[in-house]
Amino acid sequence: MNGQQATDGVRVTLLAPGEEPAWDRFVAHCPEATFFHRAGWKRILEQAFGHATHYLLARRGEAIQGVLPLAQVRSLLFGHALVSTPFCVYGGAAALDEESRHALEAHAEQLALRLNVDWLECRNLSPRREEWGSKALYYTFRKPIVADPQANLAAIPRKQRAEVRRGLQHGLTGVQDDDIAGRCFDIYSESVRNLGTPVFTRALFTLLKEQFGADCEGWRVERQGRSVAAVVSFYFRDQVLPYYGGGLPEARSCGALAFLYWDLMTHAAARGARLFDFGRSKAGSGSFDFKKYYGFTPEPLHYRYRLVRASSLPEVNPMNPKYRYFIRMWKRLPLPVAETIGPWLARSLG
Repeated sequence: MNGQQATDGVRVTLLAPGEEPAWDRFVAHCPEATFFHRAGWKRILEQAFGHATHYLLARRGEAIQGVLPLAQVRSLLFGHALVSTPFCVYGGAAALDEESRHALEAHAEQLALRLNVDWLECRNLSPRREEWGSKALYYTFRKPIVADPQANLAAIPRKQRAEVRRGLQHGLTGVQDDDIAGRCFDIYSESVRNLGTPVFTRALFTLLKEQFGADCEGWRVERQGRSVAAVVSFYFRDQVLPYYGGGLPEARSCGALAFLYWDLMTHAAARGARLFDFGRSKAGSGSFDFKKYYGFTPEPLHYRYRLVRASSLPEVNPMNPKYRYFIRMWKRLPLPVAETIGPWLARSLG
């Protein structure tokens, strides 16, 4: 697939080696683009997860008008999909005009048919392709933050604000940690195991730091010199996106998770962030309730599915009843075992 002519002179091609800086310059200025549209995710998806990628560019002449990152996720357990973008909360086409967006989506649809996948999935922030399948499952949570920590604290509803104050009373402190594959990963790994979810490989965290540098940062909460909670966040424009977070069992007793995100707000605002993007959660989940009670208003995400071989929308999520036994079993695994076999399963979840 070398390229394709579309309406109004829009040409769609694959991202070629050496074009990554031009791709990222476009993403940095395109209003529809997100951190997950950055070209660095191509390397992450290929090297950390082993998935084939198809990063599409829309051009008029030589000028980039839009981008659409795609990756194939093959799994004997969960099917064969073409996704924009797996392991990311946002994706889909980011373009400057409707013609370029349409050309990218049409090209993705043709690619999905040629690859004979079960479905094509676009993780859009705004409504697109209403004729494709959709389901009201995921919500995102975003709100402004300011440089004044007391103002951020006052914006948190009373119950969670009390949890932050409890953390202060316990003497919790926040520390930046650039070695995200170290203690941050350890805490995250134990936390997701306790939730019954397969953990990613430690090498993913190393690769994320290598790829995104200062835009990928760890933040830990310590109690009497012991780390009890941590989060790895991404920075994009004026946004901070806490992404891989968790706490040890003792974090609950000292308000560490509530403290963690308030403390991160203060730190991120000092870095220039003005929007706190809490990422996606499934309706009815514990993380959904945590974010809502933290003062964030849930906004529906507009994921769209173009079915190819599949006859119904995919149900690859832990709220599917058929996964309940697996989740209960996974919570009981010793952590070293979970960290050994978890990455093999996690790479298929997307």
